[in-house]
Amino acid sequence: MRLHTIILGLCSASAIAFGAHAESITIATVNNGDMVRMQKLTDDFTAKNPDIQLQWVTLEENVLRERVTTDIATKGGQYDVMTIGTYEVPIWAKQDWLLPLDNLGDTYDAGDIIPAIAGGLSLDGKLYAAPFYGESSFVMYRKDLMDKAGLTMPEAPTWEFIADAARKMTDRASDINGVCLRGKAGWGENIAFLTAMANSFGARWFDENWQPQFDQPEWKNALQFYIDLMKDAGPQGASSNGFNENLALFQQGKCGMWIDATVAASFVSNPTDSTVADKVGYALAPDTGLGKRGNWLWAWSLAIPAGTQKAEAAQKFVAWATSKEYLELVASKEGWANVPPGTRTSLYENPEYQQAAPFAKMTLDSINSADPTHPTVKPVPYVGVQFVAIPEFQGLGTTVGQLFSAALAGQSSVDDALAGAQTAAVREMTRAGYIK
Repeated sequence: MRLHTIILGLCSASAIAFGAHAESITIATVNNGDMVRMQKLTDDFTAKNPDIQLQWVTLEENVLRERVTTDIATKGGQYDVMTIGTYEVPIWAKQDWLLPLDNLGDTYDAGDIIPAIAGGLSLDGKLYAAPFYGESSFVMYRKDLMDKAGLTMPEAPTWEFIADAARKMTDRASDINGVCLRGKAGWGENIAFLTAMANSFGARWFDENWQPQFDQPEWKNALQFYIDLMKDAGPQGASSNGFNENLALFQQGKCGMWIDATVAASFVSNPTDSTVADKVGYALAPDTGLGKRGNWLWAWSLAIPAGTQKAEAAQKFVAWATSKEYLELVASKEGWANVPPGTRTSLYENPEYQQAAPFAKMTLDSINSADPTHPTVKPVPYVGVQFVAIPEFQGLGTTVGQLFSAALAGQSSVDDALAGAQTAAVREMTRAGYIK
């Protein structure tokens, strides 16, 4: 009995000692499907790194952006790993807010990251965030509803075709909307979609002298087209719908078409979650014949704030979550079609992935065709397809997003929304010293 008690005491002491030496890192991430899946698979990481414990903060997209921006700008130190995107990385790296990822391990193979994605996450040749998944945007559509409407989706459709098809596919009695598009306010929600769309209409945020351009006819044409289309063929309450809400609607069979992130393809084609998995087709983002398609370029990525006291453990986690081995782990658990897309060249050279993911080639083509350095028809002084890569854009984009969402909800006219956007943009760009 006494020996048994001693042994138990020694075991308890060992457990306490182990727990005391385990290092805990806090990871802030977005509530998108790939990130939720990652959390379910982290037993693999902790088994390989028993001295590191993981704490998760999982947030809706707009809330995540606000929290991590506030934390890093104020040096709050709440997070050791942050999920951020192509917009933030070069801006924050230039401010010395992020650590360069120069210790991801000998087998990481950073050279395998798709160049278009790596370029957006680097500054002066150094990688400051590792892409968890990369994306452009394209059209996902119901082949059965397209056939029923007597139409054939072109590989490279125009916005005119999309609008005609959406109205013909709409069946309110059967709760089928011809098209689902982002309407939720936010610089990374409705503004991401509408900016990319507006590019294809010839619109731009600013001219070469940083003068706001919302008072120009190209923006009027783009926003009016969007509002009219959503009124005729979109779902009710569309001004509250972002990526996740439209994903759910499409999976439930309530959207004829959805123009959004290429990363959604694995979710709409997964029979476990999607009622229309065997009916989905894909096409390039639409254009108006002006030479620019409405597709963006983005990567949800893992970065390490410069203020962390746990940089070594954080880099181990980032290396695990964005490695080739992680893709293989997801494939072994969920199938190749469900691995995080858009990050590694080797994935698109993998015959198993090519066979399992019919959307693979179009995803890669869309990513490679997006040009952040020449995003618009007319010249602009900024970089970025669906955003403007200046620090002021985050606040301004949110303001404009609220104005456009209100117009979609019928709370204001298109003209009033654009006038408000122009006023807000002039005020902000004057305050920041871009214009006098």
